Amino acid sequence: MKITIGKQDGETVQTEKQEIPQLTGKKIGDEFSGDIIGLEGYTLRITGGSDRQGFPMRESIEGTERQKKLLKTGTGVKEKENGIRERKSVRGNTVSNQTEQLNTKVVEQGEDEVDELLESQS
Repeated sequence: MKITIGKQDGETVQTEKQEIPQLTGKKIGDEFSGDIIGLEGYTLRITGGSDRQGFPMRESIEGTERQKKLLKTGTGVKEKENGIRERKSVRGNTVSNQTEQLNTKVVEQGEDEVDELLESQS
């Protein structure tokens, strides 16, 4: 699983980890301790993600399954014209073993920098 971490200064850092069972079942908007991915002292919030085929997670859809929904705006939709709706495949808002990429942002920062902590693990 790839985890993209949005730092407070606007930069992003990406790390790759094996399956993390502590994240399975968490939803978009949930917070978790950075200790489980090697970021001691950090708290991260899940902001989105995508599955192995690239279908985005959408906060308004409950569950882990991929569904075809009639959407007007938001995640997974490019607005072509005002008021036009499209049927799009999107993934639910819950992290599962099908989640390939997880987007997060730093809520509470630890003592060390994210870059230094991730480099020391390599």
